Amino acid sequence: MSLDLGQLQREMAAAVMLPLTPNEQMRAQAPDGRQMAKVAESFIAPNSRLSAFERLEIYNRQYWFRVMGALAEDFPVLRAVVGNSKFEELSIAYLTAHPSRSFTLRNLGSRLPEWLAGHPRFAGRRQRLAIDVARIEWAFVEVFDSGERTPLALDQIATLDAGSRLGLQPHLQLIPLSYAVDDLVLALHDVEKHDKSEAGVKHQDSLEKPVTLPPLRPKPIWLAAHRVDLSVYYRRLTREEFQMLAAIRQGLPLAEAIEAGFLDSRTRKAERPHQVREWFANWAELGWICAPDLETLVQP
Repeated sequence: MSLDLGQLQREMAAAVMLPLTPNEQMRAQAPDGRQMAKVAESFIAPNSRLSAFERLEIYNRQYWFRVMGALAEDFPVLRAVVGNSKFEELSIAYLTAHPSRSFTLRNLGSRLPEWLAGHPRFAGRRQRLAIDVARIEWAFVEVFDSGERTPLALDQIATLDAGSRLGLQPHLQLIPLSYAVDDLVLALHDVEKHDKSEAGVKHQDSLEKPVTLPPLRPKPIWLAAHRVDLSVYYRRLTREEFQMLAAIRQGLPLAEAIEAGFLDSRTRKAERPHQVREWFANWAELGWICAPDLETLVQP
């Protein structure tokens, strides 16, 4: 039976994305029970050296080597925290559930923190910590290449009234954490860079077992990740500061955003105006505040 172009593309994509065997070979059987040799023969011709199955296997293996390598590059600290073998297992499971759907590998790990939350067996007792690490490392990707808009100066912000709406820089990421792992991530990133060989390849043996971590107790941390001159920085916030920024991002009017910031706060009301002025001065200096994206304010 001949296949039209659309069917051919879907058939080959499914074959190329089929997970490898434990010894990194192409599987002999498709998920629907068909023999992969027969599947390969339906759209690939053999040559003088390789069968149709062997030719398809080259693409299958290269696909998995590339996407797993890309995921490891984006999440080096997560890999160190869970260990190389466990990271390989979770990579295969995650990429099977969420295969590449974009023309760029940049988006490959976008759902990994969420996926980890629903699959605790891959991180064991370190699950919540692993989720936090994944959130920080994914934020790095988002911050590094997300857009940037013209920031508002403090004197411009000062002219706004209670009903005005503001926006945040697209590259600014707000990350709630269960553990104080931001310093750990930065420290392990430095170790990763130091341990690379002259060829730029990490020695696999050093990642086989999870790294030894200092004692960490659950502690709410409110983190902002942002970009300055093509470099990514992390900055801890107070809970109130974090909540206010999140409310601004949601498009709430200025007065409501300030009120949301102090929700369930123990800060005395007399001290709040001073804090708000100080925060906005810092945010303006960092270039975080901009005019709102008008498209996000359009009601359906």
